[in-house]
Order: sequence, then C-alpha cells, then structure tokens
Amino acid sequence: MNIKLETLNYALSQLFKTNIISAECQTVPLHGGTVGAVYQVTGIAVTADGKKLPYRIVLKIQKKWERYGDPSSWRREFDLYASDLGATFSDSFRWPICYHAEINDDENEFQLWLEYVDGVSGLDLTGDMYEQAALELGRYQGKLYAEQPAVLQSLTNLSHADLMKNTYLHYRSWPVVYNYIRSEDCEFPMHVREMLIEIDENADEIFTRIEKLPLVLCHRDFWVTNLICAEGKIILLDWDTSGWGYLGEDLASLIADEADIDHMVEYYQRCVPAYYKGFSEYGDVSPIAVNCVYELILLVFGYRLVEWYLHAEDDDKKTQLLHTLQKIYEIKTISAQG
Repeated sequence: MNIKLETLNYALSQLFKTNIISAECQTVPLHGGTVGAVYQVTGIAVTADGKKLPYRIVLKIQKKWERYGDPSSWRREFDLYASDLGATFSDSFRWPICYHAEINDDENEFQLWLEYVDGVSGLDLTGDMYEQAALELGRYQGKLYAEQPAVLQSLTNLSHADLMKNTYLHYRSWPVVYNYIRSEDCEFPMHVREMLIEIDENADEIFTRIEKLPLVLCHRDFWVTNLICAEGKIILLDWDTSGWGYLGEDLASLIADEADIDHMVEYYQRCVPAYYKGFSEYGDVSPIAVNCVYELILLVFGYRLVEWYLHAEDDDKKTQLLHTLQKIYEIKTISAQG
C-alpha cells in the first residue's frame, strides 16, 4: 500500500511530541477491521536533530459503506475523534489516542492514525478482565448519564436508540430464520426453540420494560475483539456503531458475541453485578435498573445465531453455535431465579 510520507511524519510528530523529518515504514495488516482496513505501521523515525526513534502506529482506512438502519455509521469514528468526546474518558477506560485524522469526501474515505496498544484481547481475556471491562463501562456510562456533559448534545452522528429494536424486528420479519425455528426440520432442542419463540411472543412487553431504562451512550460493538486490557486499563476500539442505547445493552455483546462459550454463564454472573456497581457510583439505579440483559442478549443475538447456524459450512461450527444458544438458555434460568 502507498503511504503519504508527509502524513506519516506528521502523525509521528504528534506521537513523539517532536518534529519528525523522515521515517521509513513497513506495513502489516492487523486482524479485525471487518468493514475497514487496519494496518500496523513500523519503522525508524528521524527527528530534526538526527535522533532515530523506533515506532509502531496503527493506520485505519475506512471507505463508505451502508449498515442497515444506520447509513452514516461508516464515518462515525472520524466524526467522534473530531469531537470533544475524548475528554470524557478516564485513564482506566478510553479509546486509542488519535494522532492524525483526515477525510476525503470526494472518495468517501477517511484515515485515522492511531496509538498501537499492546495488551490482552479476544478470547485471551480472563474472567477478571471481563469483570473489569463491565465495571469500567458502567462507570463511564453512569458518569455521562449523571453529568450530561455538553459534548453529548454536540454529537450529531450517533446511532439512534431504536437501532437495536429495529434490527431485531428486521430479523424477525425474515422468513428464513423465523420459520426455521418453528419448522419440523429445525435441529435445535425443543427448549432452545421455545426460548427463541417466547422472546418473539413477549417482545412488545419486553421492549416496554427496556425503554424505561436509562438512555446511555453505548458502544454497540462491545465484544472481546474490540477490548484490549493493558496494564490494568481498558482500551476500546471501533466506535463506528456507537450511539444512544439502553442500560445494559453493551453487556449483551460482551457476554454473547463470539465470546468464551464455556464461561458464558460465569461471565454473565460476574459482569452484570460489576456493571451495575460501576453505574451506581454516579447515582441510585435501584428504582430503574431492571435487569434486562438476558432479554437483550436474545434480542440482539438470537436470530443472528440462527442465521449463522443455517449458513455454517461445517458441523463443528454448527455445534459451537448451538452450544452458545444452550448457554443463553442457562442464563435464562439464572435470570428467572434472580
């Protein structure tokens, strides 16, 4: 790929807080970035007084694309970095530092030059890290909810509160998944089928409860691959789906989105209380915090898991997805008891 050396020098000048006059570079694609291209850029930077500094930085290139129900999401991360949202984070919960951002409206593309964060991510996260992520998320959302900083009103490109509901309704209206769990050909155990159908039958009442919860700034892609735990701090990547959502919505992703299946129930039991503990540090949530996390998990991922199962190309993947649905059923049992 071609990197503009002038832009690279500028980004590195911001990184090192000194004037970089030249830099050699090598690029390696990074995992992730399902809707954008993400690269690790490394090399040696040279300062104005001749010092040579090894560096590692991330370049994210995002082209325009359209997400269902959220057409402006492709450029949201650029817009958020251009805003004052960064000032709302803490040392223990933040996004990667952005050293340079530029957008080309003619080509419908933007570039972000970002901090490289070296830490633990994905399925390497431990239970303690899951719990810490839930606690810090609760603190962050609770602080914003209590203080309502002016920046929240200035953010014009956020996903809407009804995005999750509309996405669920869109899936529910799709005969391929809707009819499958009700058909004689369905390979799911009866209790799993009944769990999915029960959510559909009670969706109106469930959404009435959810829509009484506090409206908070959600990341909406709060899954393990977007979380990095580094030196006891949580750094959160990929903010293109973020917007207004309901208390607990992000926990659905943390617990159920391609997560550690064998520990899903344990992490549910650990993360939900940690999340509410963090949120309650900024106000009493007991009158309003109805625990809807189990319902949110099924509303967000139920039909997605059915879709992935139907399109899985091997039996191992199907078994894994069915195992995930079984764990959600076990969470349902815990939720009913608590």
